[in-house]
Amino acid sequence: MAKPGTVTGWKLPETERELLLRRFPPKYENVVADHVTLRVGATPDTPLPNKPESAKVVGRADDGRSLECLVVELDGTTDRPDGSTYHVTWSLGPGRRARESNDVLRDQGWEFIEAPIPVELEPARF
Repeated sequence: MAKPGTVTGWKLPETERELLLRRFPPKYENVVADHVTLRVGATPDTPLPNKPESAKVVGRADDGRSLECLVVELDGTTDRPDGSTYHVTWSLGPGRRARESNDVLRDQGWEFIEAPIPVELEPARF
């Protein structure tokens, strides 16, 4: 797991998180549902990202065993600069880690949801 403060991205404000949790009830017991990662391995000098002009939940992935995540489009793209996909790890089963969402999205893909859901995100370090 990354050390606290070495990840930059965007936090879901609590009101946005609660609305999405009602819309997408978590399937697994460890509910994460709190951020979108931009960069792992940041330093204290790494600037926070800008607030996206447009952010929306556009998809969902579930490996059917113990990991689900929501795909997020930021300013027109779901592609993170590191080649992975912008997402919010939604819920995990025992022994799973949030970073495994990257593997599920890469190996299994994801499905579009019927109607994109606009969300507010706040630049953060975590």
